[in-house]
Amino acid sequence: MGVPSEKHDHPVRNDSVDVDVKNGVIQDGKADAALDFLRAEDNTDATEVNEKALVRKIDWMIMPLMWAAYNLQYLDKVLINYASVMGLLTDTNMRTNEFSDLTLAFYVTYLVFELPTGFLMQRLPTAKYLGLNVTLWGLMTTLNCTAKNFGGLMTLRVLLGCFESSSLSHPCGTNETNNPNEWELGISGTGTASIMGALVAYGLLFYTNDQFKSWQIMFLIFGLITIVVGICIVIFLPDNPMTSRLTHAEKVLAIERLRENRTGIENKHFKWHQFVEIFRDPQTYLIVIIVASMNISNAAVSSFTSLIIKNIGFTTKETELLNIPNGAVSIVSIVTASYCASRYDQRCLCVIASLTIGLLGGCLLAFSPKDMKAAQLAGNYLTQVIGSALPILYSLAGANAAGHTKKITMNAILLMAFCLGNILGPLTFRTKDEPNYIPAKIALVVTVALAIIFAFLLRFYYGWENRRRDARHEGEVHQENSEFLDLTDRQNREFRYKL
Repeated sequence: MGVPSEKHDHPVRNDSVDVDVKNGVIQDGKADAALDFLRAEDNTDATEVNEKALVRKIDWMIMPLMWAAYNLQYLDKVLINYASVMGLLTDTNMRTNEFSDLTLAFYVTYLVFELPTGFLMQRLPTAKYLGLNVTLWGLMTTLNCTAKNFGGLMTLRVLLGCFESSSLSHPCGTNETNNPNEWELGISGTGTASIMGALVAYGLLFYTNDQFKSWQIMFLIFGLITIVVGICIVIFLPDNPMTSRLTHAEKVLAIERLRENRTGIENKHFKWHQFVEIFRDPQTYLIVIIVASMNISNAAVSSFTSLIIKNIGFTTKETELLNIPNGAVSIVSIVTASYCASRYDQRCLCVIASLTIGLLGGCLLAFSPKDMKAAQLAGNYLTQVIGSALPILYSLAGANAAGHTKKITMNAILLMAFCLGNILGPLTFRTKDEPNYIPAKIALVVTVALAIIFAFLLRFYYGWENRRRDARHEGEVHQENSEFLDLTDRQNREFRYKL
């Protein structure tokens, strides 16, 4: 099915977009799957659908499962944080350096598998691939209860990183408009995960039977829950609007709503020119530096929080209870930052605001006197706000990288940057720096400050590029269906970047 056009045997340039045509039609694989759907079906009844009701239906179809996946993705990798003060280190004869290596191994594997996962995510049914990986990482989490030493835990952490590399690769934007609130519900699962993990860990500290350790039961509980969620994702989560359980009219309207994104919905053809373009795009490197820098602190925020709180001067039970506000701060900051980004359409400024609050927390941790427990604890909580910048950056990258191959590759690169930050983070926590870990806390301050600087540069670049396009292409005529021609943001001269 092609787009009517003058006949050409080579790429031609329209007034607004670059379109590859041959013999008057778009070549196979050039257009988005949504365009084929719209051309092949009768679309006249879409006007009968209530749009608000449709949005609610789509949200209920996608958001609960994605919230559960993000929740468990975060929780399963940081259960080791709670276990570290529940006897895991003693029972497996580990030192702090070895504990850091477990965190490091997870993110190294996560990083290595990001590009292969991005490729497979494009070629295979997206939701089915995600559900299978959720089920398998749930199995790895469950098997942690059988680990007896560092070697066993290391093997399971490597496999966990392999399967969790798919967790944030599901393009929710193929089912909804690119709005930070779409990510808000999913990523705020990290906040509820912190609360759930802390409460369960605290409750298990009262377990006194010698047959199992409390940390073993914790891994078993959450591992089995993850396996169930993975199976539900395979069965219930749609790959895209065209294959969802919506009625035909609802599918048409859902696709039409996505035109405003100008990023397409699905194209199973891997396009090398889009893959190469992502590495020639300045926004790629700016986003990578921001994400990598801010996530160096993620090691402290996730894997070492319990040790940091305990070393402030609290007991093990107090430490697990004091972990609960971490989740509350995370939820409130994510919801607030995402709402402001959506309400005022200023994503970069909201990223900067979140990172600035986190920077204040890092300064309190690094520079307040050891005997000022309240300041130290407040600093720990404020660092949780750093994570609220991440869903906005995911949304920003998804909204500003058009073309399906480019979007999938951008997503993979962004997650690789996330991993890089989390790989570098544990290296700052060394046994010789116990118990205060001052060098690690100073590293947090420096890297978050760097992320703030590059967030300003990213916003300047988007604004400059939009002004340049406005000046060069004033008066251009919109080409019908250009939103679904699988064009990149640099090919489509109608495209304007979100700020």
